[in-house]
Amino acid sequence: MSSKPENEGVSRRNFLATGAAIAGLAWSESSAWPAPGAEMPREGLAVLRTRAQQAFDVRLSAAELQRDSPEPRHETNGDEESLPSRIASFSKCLPHNGLGEVDAQAYDLLLRALKSGSPKDFEVVPIGGHVKLANPQSALAFSLIGPDPARVGIAPPPRFGSAEQAAEAAELYWQSLVRDVPFAEYDANPLIARAAEDLSRLSGFRGPREGRQVTPGTLFRGGAGDLEGPYISQLLWKDIAFTPIRVEQKLRIAVPGLDYLTDFDKWLGCQRGAVAPANRFDTRPRYIRTGRDLGEYSHRDFTYQAFLGACLILLKMGALPDGANPYRYSRTQSGFTTFGSPSLLFLLAVVTQVALTACWYQKWLVHRRLRPEEFAGRVEVHLKGYARYPLHEDLLGSAALDEIRRRQPTALLPMAYPEGCPAHPAYPAGHAVIGGACVTVLKAFFDESYVIPDPVIPSPDGLSLVRYQGPPLTVGGELDKLAANIGMGRDFAGIHWRSDTVEGMRFGEEVAIRVLREMKLTGNELFEGFSLRRLDGTRVTA
Repeated sequence: MSSKPENEGVSRRNFLATGAAIAGLAWSESSAWPAPGAEMPREGLAVLRTRAQQAFDVRLSAAELQRDSPEPRHETNGDEESLPSRIASFSKCLPHNGLGEVDAQAYDLLLRALKSGSPKDFEVVPIGGHVKLANPQSALAFSLIGPDPARVGIAPPPRFGSAEQAAEAAELYWQSLVRDVPFAEYDANPLIARAAEDLSRLSGFRGPREGRQVTPGTLFRGGAGDLEGPYISQLLWKDIAFTPIRVEQKLRIAVPGLDYLTDFDKWLGCQRGAVAPANRFDTRPRYIRTGRDLGEYSHRDFTYQAFLGACLILLKMGALPDGANPYRYSRTQSGFTTFGSPSLLFLLAVVTQVALTACWYQKWLVHRRLRPEEFAGRVEVHLKGYARYPLHEDLLGSAALDEIRRRQPTALLPMAYPEGCPAHPAYPAGHAVIGGACVTVLKAFFDESYVIPDPVIPSPDGLSLVRYQGPPLTVGGELDKLAANIGMGRDFAGIHWRSDTVEGMRFGEEVAIRVLREMKLTGNELFEGFSLRRLDGTRVTA
């Protein structure tokens, strides 16, 4: 954030707007516009020069706002430097030995390319198979709107051998075990009860609790305002008004009970970049009911798809605009290009790209955190006695790991996607970063206290929607839940860690707030900024 007073940008903008209005009046009262081909009168040129200077000043103010924001330290958890054989670092697609440890020379060449930034250096990084690294050079890109990717910080992820890392791994094992349990049946399912009991015992578990206990009602939730009502947000169930088309939010769901990469040889081939087989799908589209369904949604979606859908749903249902919107109480005007739906749709796309670029900076240039499937390979090698790794006893003694080993011959994490994780590091999660950014923009534009009309839940077979009976559900709560759903969908698939998701949402939120503060400089309206509730419950003006 800028070190300047909060209202300085607003005062400067109003000063510039006043100057523009005076200049415009002077021109309109003095003469008409020249005919085509005629020379522009001197006073007309002065007006154009004035406008050009004003436009430059607005852009300069935005640049100063970002320049003057605090510079983060970009601290890592120290694992890459302190642990042998890069066992805690992302290395998928590079050459690996028979234990799944990355080839040291190949990893060093990747680090050299990231440090030099030379496109030629990236082209000599060895690839172990056919799958390519996912866009590491984008970590070096700049953004012309919002903060520079290097100016947004995030806390380091848990260390490889920590109690928090052990708890996150145990949670992922449980999520893989209960992928096909409908969310509506969590209260009565014995496996869900065991998962809640096991996670309650782990000192490093950072998920939400009721008192000191993890319960079926808090299990696998993000904990950021998403604890009320059904697990799935209304904004993933209600029809999308893609005007003049109405879109049912049924999706092609994966066949229950079918998991991948539980065989060590197939797991090792995947780490080396082998091409994956195709998944199998249900013959009928259904509404989201299970963790597997949610994971499949976040498998196939485009970057901000869920949040674009949410925006169209809220606009169609007539959700009230935020109280700070300068047109909410205007007698003579309504918002459109500014403070209306076109500006909202524009900002959703903008914050997605800005946040994603900042996310890639953290993934490739700072943390390079290993994916859950890689970590589970370390667990399997350790338990087989082929190598010794610093795994925390909380995981090795967990009921989650016991149940996994009872059901399958390895301790590998059952993956929902045939290809396993994407070819880029884990921290933070791109889906979560986008979610945090987009719901921040949506909470800035809509009244968060507005109650969702006619809430719904899926029928038991997922083929239709029925009325939800329960406490009122608000726009703010369902938006927070939507961000958590999209992030946790990746966790259910085995793709990300809890901290990837939770910290990723906060990271995206910060990016969006900085974009909104910058965009505030561009309008002519009397506007002091949107007041919105952060994911941690505090309020901020953006």
